[in-house]
Amino acid sequence: MSSENQTPTLSTADPELTDRSVAAEKEVDMTQVAANAEKKEKAAKPKKEKKDKPAQQPKAQQQKKKVDEGSALIGITTLKEDDLADWYQQVLLKGEFLEYSDIPGCFILNPASYAIWEKIRDYFDAKIKTIGVRNCYFPIFISEKSLATEKEHLEGFEAEVAWVTMGGKEKLTDRLAVRPTSETAMYPYYAKKIRSHRDLPLRLNQWNNVVRWEFKHAIPFLRSREFLWQEGHTAHMTHEGAREEVLKILDWYAAIYEELLAVPMVKGTKTDNEKFAGAEYTTTVEGFVPSTGRGIQGGTSHCLGQHFSKMFGITVEDPSPTKEGEEKKPPLHVWQNSWGFTTRSIGVMVLVHGDNKGLVIPPRVAEVQVIIIAVGITAKTSVEERQRMYGECDSFCEVLKEVGVRAETDLREGYSPGYKFNDWELKGVPLRIEFGPKDSEKHVVTVSRRDGGDKSTIPITDLKTAVPDLLETIQADMFRKAEAEFRAHRVQINEWKDFVPSLNAKNVCLIRHCLGGKCEDEIKELSKRQGQGDDMAEDARAPSMGAKSLCIPFEQPDGIVEGETKCTNPNCEAKAKKWVLFGRSY
Repeated sequence: MSSENQTPTLSTADPELTDRSVAAEKEVDMTQVAANAEKKEKAAKPKKEKKDKPAQQPKAQQQKKKVDEGSALIGITTLKEDDLADWYQQVLLKGEFLEYSDIPGCFILNPASYAIWEKIRDYFDAKIKTIGVRNCYFPIFISEKSLATEKEHLEGFEAEVAWVTMGGKEKLTDRLAVRPTSETAMYPYYAKKIRSHRDLPLRLNQWNNVVRWEFKHAIPFLRSREFLWQEGHTAHMTHEGAREEVLKILDWYAAIYEELLAVPMVKGTKTDNEKFAGAEYTTTVEGFVPSTGRGIQGGTSHCLGQHFSKMFGITVEDPSPTKEGEEKKPPLHVWQNSWGFTTRSIGVMVLVHGDNKGLVIPPRVAEVQVIIIAVGITAKTSVEERQRMYGECDSFCEVLKEVGVRAETDLREGYSPGYKFNDWELKGVPLRIEFGPKDSEKHVVTVSRRDGGDKSTIPITDLKTAVPDLLETIQADMFRKAEAEFRAHRVQINEWKDFVPSLNAKNVCLIRHCLGGKCEDEIKELSKRQGQGDDMAEDARAPSMGAKSLCIPFEQPDGIVEGETKCTNPNCEAKAKKWVLFGRSY
């Protein structure tokens, strides 16, 4: 239903972000770090005469002592700008967002990343219910006969369908498809349910999982064999009613990115080459990954027209009055939409905001918004003073929770404040509160922002108001930074000679285009990497990747005169109809 995980979205061998079978082995846990640090320390010491050994401390205590010495190894060891693939893998694993399963291309979502999906789900679910959408659930299995009902639709997914052929030890008479999308599963139900124009609009949505058996390199969140999404399917009496909903849903998709994930989007329509199989037209939100200069599809909302209603016989009686002597009017086919949004959005957020310290999570979706850490406690600190400081940290946490801030304290023994700072920075928590004896004397707390590292102090009496305000400031600043970067890399091209160099300079390009499918294919071929203007170290292992159309933006610049302005493709004789956003993409 959504085209986000369809074949055209990503090149066949994307070196930037690939699934590596050794991923689990590369993750460094604290125990191993401690052991490595201990080995290095022993190797550096000169040999001494053997003496009677004192009783050894328990191994766990030895490890705890050494953990700070090796803490640097727990952080990200690859720069984002040097090797995006390794950086992305480390950020997800060490930031505790994801784990690899024993099934290639299938991943375990840890609570921290699943919490973001829950925030997205809660936001969007509330929105769609305002227009009468109701949630439901259809079986994950689809009969081969149903899936094959619509040939064009099946062709769009055929190479990715996973089939069940055995039930226990028995071979199934008819194989079953594991849901790649639900049009063919749901529309026979619509044909039964809809009888009159009074049954319209019918708006149903599923929060479920789908399987698309990708044989390319899997990329966590961005391209996996199983992923979570919502898929809405609606039926309308009129074409205009369907169109209004398509655009409303697209606005809400853009808002998820921009208001929750702090990721800017461009809204537009897909070209015929890129639209969803079986759709009349597809609208889309398109993002941008600055590290690679590539576009990335964020979510799609499709107007299916009457294509599927004719295929599945979804009709209503014509409600218009019949004149005297006039024959009964034939039934009318309904107008349909489908729209989908996936966990791909979490990967987009990581790629846009993450840095060389780890994840950077926008406050509105962070599982933990504020972490409170006691500092300045030493071996000389009395037990009473230590407990007093811990008690104050706990009280700050409760104060913040009372005003809706998702706060936690980190009072772990045996770890230095520096280690804790790095640990929570790795996890992307938006705001850190530090509280020590000096802060206590001044009746303040010290706060440190994850997005920029800026530090300041807040009076303890102002915590209830100042911290929520600061979190909103962080959210806004993250979006402004990402938006400025995206705008700086959307280049309007007037001559073909500037197109490929601009792509190689990590830009997406607006060009005048005729909207012809063959012309679009030719642009992809002409813009494959030739080395022209290309000195991107991180793309040195990239395949020869041409630019495809990302969307026809709703916001169109001036500069096209109908019937006069030429298409930007130097080999195309047709006239330009629209400005189209092209780019290398995921």
